[in-house]
Amino acid sequence: MNDILGDWKRSHYCGQVTAEDIGNEVCLMGWVQRRRDHGGLIFIDLRDRDGFVQLALDPDRDPEAHAKAEKVRGEYVVAIKGKVSPRPEGTVNPKMKTGEVEVEVSELRILNTAKTPPFMLDEFTDVAENLRLKHRYLDLRRSSVQENLILRYKVTRTVRNYLDANGFLDIETPILTKSTPEGARDYLVPSRVNPGTFFALPQSPQLFKQLLMVSGFDRYAQITKCFRDEDLRADRQPEFTQIDCEMSFVDRDDVIAIMEGMIAQVFKETKGIEITLPMQRMTYDEALNRFGVDNPDLRFDLELTDISDLVEECGFKVFADAVSGGGVVKGLNAMGCASFSRKDMDDLTDFVKIYGAKGLAYVKVTDEGWQSPIGKFFTDDEKAAINQALEAEVGDLLMFGADATGIVNESLGRLRGHLGQKLGLAAKDDYRFVWITDFPLLEWDGDTRRHLAVHHPFTAPMDEDVALLDSDPGKARAKAYDLVLNGSEIGGGSIRIHDQAVQSRMFGLLGIGEEEAREKFGFLLDALEYGAPPHGGIAFGLDRLTMILTGADSIRDVIAFPKTQKATCLMSEAPGEVDTTQLRDLHIRLAAKPKP
Repeated sequence: MNDILGDWKRSHYCGQVTAEDIGNEVCLMGWVQRRRDHGGLIFIDLRDRDGFVQLALDPDRDPEAHAKAEKVRGEYVVAIKGKVSPRPEGTVNPKMKTGEVEVEVSELRILNTAKTPPFMLDEFTDVAENLRLKHRYLDLRRSSVQENLILRYKVTRTVRNYLDANGFLDIETPILTKSTPEGARDYLVPSRVNPGTFFALPQSPQLFKQLLMVSGFDRYAQITKCFRDEDLRADRQPEFTQIDCEMSFVDRDDVIAIMEGMIAQVFKETKGIEITLPMQRMTYDEALNRFGVDNPDLRFDLELTDISDLVEECGFKVFADAVSGGGVVKGLNAMGCASFSRKDMDDLTDFVKIYGAKGLAYVKVTDEGWQSPIGKFFTDDEKAAINQALEAEVGDLLMFGADATGIVNESLGRLRGHLGQKLGLAAKDDYRFVWITDFPLLEWDGDTRRHLAVHHPFTAPMDEDVALLDSDPGKARAKAYDLVLNGSEIGGGSIRIHDQAVQSRMFGLLGIGEEEAREKFGFLLDALEYGAPPHGGIAFGLDRLTMILTGADSIRDVIAFPKTQKATCLMSEAPGEVDTTQLRDLHIRLAAKPKP
């Protein structure tokens, strides 16, 4: 039978016991990490969320406690009382906060036993992620996962304090709302009391925070859950957390200045790192020209170089045809990588094909000149000009993309990031920020034959580009801005449209007719007629930001109970079936039986 806690009160967390406590009596509680029997003397490593401490049980000091310790196994829950003592000479562990001391136990209570866990709960055990997620409550006992979640809490605490000090009000917005097109599928919730109708879980609080600006609250902030029913990957989840902000009477520079101050404060308080302000800025066009993508990783060089003018009349038909067809030819120089094998190059070719490229031309620069299947198509002067443009030297590997501009930028830009990781050019403890600005307002969708919003339909055009909405909308730029950290977009926002006439014109450009706009966004259009102030805001991905701060490889490592890449919870087995009574109450009938 287990012992009871009784009137015992914990005096310290395990990780708080240090040399300053030597000679003091303590009461500790936690889980047994491991037990070691040294010929009568028993040592136990006791663990809680704050760390570990070593317990020593001597049969001569307290036979009853020692006898109980003989029964203790890993993950038993115990409470102890004892005196803090210095560790014997030669047994000090400088890697532990508590490594100078141990607790000489005088009383021990076994509060609960435990089955043998399906995996070891230390940091040296390589465990399959599915097994970890199935037993997430055990995985959360691992110190590395606990440290991630504690840092996440420190981030949110810092954010709330900073925003409060800068006049923001924390205001909740609805979770059950109306389905509106924002680029991803909504999670729908059927209404029982209004048959045939559905709520949607919010992809963001966008419209509500704009309405709060119309309402005069001036500065709003919320750390809020959002939901998107989209395909998943390492940095996406069906439910995620945003740091959501909106401000009135501001322009783009105001939002950027306040928000980069917040991020700098987060890094200072959670990592002890001073971020230099103001952060770097780069236009969307410059980012694509130099790096191929609008979320460039600035921890390493490896920039793209446009060589279209050098190859437009060359003998290599793939390059010449790309330029004559209105596309581009770009190259990048992987310095010192001429030793890549044929398999390496085949792998890189397969990689760029993921992003629409038809192939990957390459040249190895050797003492004898170009080593390449395409070398015979170029004159010596053309080779020299390309070498000079890419600053090529012996031992370098030159890689080229030739196609439509978007395909070349995307494929080589992703290849650049892939090589940065493969070659170890991107250190996890090197943090490089850049604001990307001057995005296009719209992009043309050839399939639907209409414009789409690059950010969302409520983003304002640049003041000088408003006239282009009538004459050449594809050239209009947006008052939008993304904050990119180490190749990941951690935040994005814009100045919003506060004029009802401009918002209606924007809906028209997006192919949203007056009737549809009134049906889906009528409450917003009405609100804009009642004195909407100029306003703008931003949302940061808390999960992604915390992932970068902790150095984790996936946001699942910084979320307490994450979903898998198939949007399921292996622990609770959600989503699950519901019985026919529930479905009948919701006026729903399944068209097909669920798969077993």
